[in-house]
Amino acid sequence: MKNNENKSDFLFDKVNYKILLIGIGVIALGFILMSGGGSKDPNVFSDAIFNFRRIRLAPTMVLIGFGITIYAILKNPKKV
Repeated sequence: MKNNENKSDFLFDKVNYKILLIGIGVIALGFILMSGGGSKDPNVFSDAIFNFRRIRLAPTMVLIGFGITIYAILKNPKKV
């Protein structure tokens, strides 16, 4: 038996997993930025849900995070 037969191979390299975790972190940050903006009284409307952070910045962060994770999946590892 060879030693290579017992060794389990991962699907991705270490770099791919690091990029994937960064992408997941950016997605989580986008959802955190999207939260809030409600009001304590349900009869009172709050304009805070329409600010720049929740309408533009947070969805952009989520889309960038998805792009990073797709890049991490599609990135070819350098096999020697």
